[in-house]
Parts: sequence; structure tokens; C-alpha cells
Amino acid sequence: MFSGIIEEFATVVAIKYDRENIDFTLTCSFTSELSIDQSVAHNGVCLTVVKIEGNEYVVTAMKETLDRTNLGLLKVGDKVNVERSMVMNGRLDGHIVQGHVDQTAKCVKMEDANGSTYFTFEYPENREMARRGYFTVDKGSVTVNGVSLTVCNPTANSFQVAIIPYTMEHTNFQDIRVGTVVNLEFDILGKYIARLNELK
Repeated sequence: MFSGIIEEFATVVAIKYDRENIDFTLTCSFTSELSIDQSVAHNGVCLTVVKIEGNEYVVTAMKETLDRTNLGLLKVGDKVNVERSMVMNGRLDGHIVQGHVDQTAKCVKMEDANGSTYFTFEYPENREMARRGYFTVDKGSVTVNGVSLTVCNPTANSFQVAIIPYTMEHTNFQDIRVGTVVNLEFDILGKYIARLNELK
């Protein structure tokens, strides 16, 4: 379980293909604090640490994960948003994030907001998925590349988020441009409510 509050960047230092899996080797400032089997969110995707050597660690993404996320687009040198799992006696500064990315979206617009930046993201419209809770609501929460954000101006297949300078500086939003593919995790509360309505 995560909160969507990014700790820092990890940098991809190696990529190894193993049949339908990909092993990513990364480095970050807290590598020495990691342990084998630990869960770490990478661009919002919960992955297990499988190897640690010096200041580098390895995580594996399987085909299902690669099909649903932007991890397969990563290149050596790319910056990845990372967050370790929540400490249960801490504050929930973002929202409840599972690390289970639902799908990808594409940045279709960026607008200056007098110091901050509005990003508009668009994804394929799917009414069946929307009935199951895969949608956004105004002032609700959404996770983009692992970052907990507040939704603005949602439509059936798009939404905006406002990124303040601090978030821009400390996450890979600084690398997002029109056309960039990002990971989305819709709010788990909406999914449960949608499921309850199905069972009525």
C-alpha cells in the first residue's frame, strides 16, 4: 500500500529482457535501506526487489504489468518516480494507492497557470470499465506515474491535474511533454462503490 507521495527519482541503469519479463536495474539514494522481497512503487507500479548489489537494485516486471503500464517504454537513463510502502503509523498525505496500475494515458495538452502547469491526460473511452469504477471525478483523486493528484475538469476519457513547482522539480513530471505516456491508477474507493452498485 502506498500514498502517492513520491520520495525521489530512481535512475534506470540497465534493462535485461528475460523471455516475456523485463529486469530493471536502478539506483537511488535509499538503495542501502532496501531488502530483498520489499515492495517499491515505480511510476506507480508495485514491484518486488529481487536483487541488490552496491548502490543498485533489480526489480522484475512481467508481461501483464508491461501490457498495462509504461514500464516497457523505459530506457537507460530515464528517471522513475519511486515510493516505498506506507508505514501504518504515519500520516496519509496523499490518498490510498495500491500500486496496481489500471491503464496508461497520454498527455494531450500543457498550459501555464502563472507558475504552475495544467496537464491534460486522455485515455480510451470504455463505458464498461467506467461502470466498474475506472473514471475520474472533479476534486477526486487519481494517481499519475505514482503521484497522488487532485482531478480537475474530468470528461468521459480525460482529466486535468495542476502541478505546482515543487512537484515538477521532485517528480518525473518535469520530463512529461505532449505525447508522453503515463500510468494511471483510479481511486480504489470509486471501484468499490461501483462494485456495490452492481450487486444491488
